[in-house]
Amino acid sequence: MRQKSGRVIIGIFIVAFFAVILMPANAKSEPVKLSYANFPPAPTFPCVQMERWKKEVEKRTNGKVAINTYPGGTLLGAKNMMDGVIAGQADIGCLCMAYQPGRFVTTNATSLPVGIPNAKVGSLVLWDLYKKYKPEAFAKVKVLTMFTTAPTNIMSKVPVRNLADIKGLDLRASGGAAQILKAWGANQVGMPMSATPEALQKGVVKGLFSSLEVMKDFKFAETCRYVTVTDTVIYPFAVVMNIDSWNALPKDVQKVMEDLGTEQAEWTGNYMDDHVEVANAWSKKTHNVEFINLSKEEKAEWTNKLKFITDKWIQDAKTKGFPAKAIVKDIKALTKKYSGK
Repeated sequence: MRQKSGRVIIGIFIVAFFAVILMPANAKSEPVKLSYANFPPAPTFPCVQMERWKKEVEKRTNGKVAINTYPGGTLLGAKNMMDGVIAGQADIGCLCMAYQPGRFVTTNATSLPVGIPNAKVGSLVLWDLYKKYKPEAFAKVKVLTMFTTAPTNIMSKVPVRNLADIKGLDLRASGGAAQILKAWGANQVGMPMSATPEALQKGVVKGLFSSLEVMKDFKFAETCRYVTVTDTVIYPFAVVMNIDSWNALPKDVQKVMEDLGTEQAEWTGNYMDDHVEVANAWSKKTHNVEFINLSKEEKAEWTNKLKFITDKWIQDAKTKGFPAKAIVKDIKALTKKYSGK
């Protein structure tokens, strides 16, 4: 009887031992949790692409990663996004490089008036440019993808049909748009996009210079009943990750994120271009917004006034040690490539 009891006890110990040994292999481990900060409101295109990227990563890693998103500057703001990610305040962040033109010299060259026609082309050009030059400005982070806005146009409370109409007009714009508006004779007023609706209502500005999806996303069509189609320049964005957070990821998760780089750039560009078309149609139908197309002669005059901007950028960037002419040449060549020309 005692012998039988002993065998039972030994059997229990053996079962318990193997249960403990095998448990970690069979139990599902907790997902890696990452924070993703963004600065504009949730409905805007940088946040729409953020949510798409989050879902794709979580799906393609089979739940190994769980990403918490923070739109609207709730974790990091537009101006401190890059440094906040470097410091580890967020694992991932989305930044608009136009807000810091002196910091992101190479990639901001895509916002020169060199004829990038839409967001899809702009996004692929920007991503290729980054991969070729690997700018020092991104040495402290892992770059996950890049994309651009659609081309900028004038949205205003008064019609702008020629250069005489824009002279002295107060327009909200960011980054390199200041010298564009100055060349046309307008007054550039710098402010966050989130502050622009109130500025329009109070008459602080008479309009803005930006890509047209904001007519719907920010309801600017309610106050800006005129759009002057200039299709001037795009603005570049980057999605970056804290380097320690990146290094801590399993290799298979890293591969999923790296494989998404080009795909996400193209997806965002396509989404942006489609969204602009939707916003334009909505603006016309809902608020009877007039879209003003410049004559060929008028458009040529506007374009000619901007030629000095690229020349000046080449000179300044070359002085700082950048291969400026090669960068502009590459942007133009890549634009032709992705435009199918």
